[in-house]
Amino acid sequence: MIIVSNTSPISNLLIVGQLELLQHIYQQVVIPPTVDQEVRALQTFGIDLTIYISATWISVQIPTDVLLIDTLKNELDDGEAEAIALALQLKADRLLIDERLGRLVATQHGLNITGILGILRTAKVLGLISRVKPILDDLVQQAGFWVDQALYEQMLKDVGE
Repeated sequence: MIIVSNTSPISNLLIVGQLELLQHIYQQVVIPPTVDQEVRALQTFGIDLTIYISATWISVQIPTDVLLIDTLKNELDDGEAEAIALALQLKADRLLIDERLGRLVATQHGLNITGILGILRTAKVLGLISRVKPILDDLVQQAGFWVDQALYEQMLKDVGE
């Protein structure tokens, strides 16, 4: 299975100490260079990158469709554009992305997407976590992750919390 990730799922899970959920769910994750740079920039905010830097299950690969990346950059930030281009290049099974516009563009290109909420739902179903709410609350409070209140409540209802 080929999984490509944008910055937000990795950075948000890293901030709340849950990065390894990605490894347990997907085994391997591929990211483009800009995503790697954006995650590493978290160090300037005092975020400990030790787990990220030592994560041999995350690999960096350069997307090659420069024209597509340039076109996508008209609507999206650099990390999103590269992640979508890389997912298309690798014929990825899934793209991990949270931003609304990025998700829309990815699905318009035929990509299957999952965001943080989907990752947490899967982690609970697989028994990797016992409760979603504490992690979701940490994401909101510590990582500044924004989730609509109705979606927050629906998510917890969906996982039986």
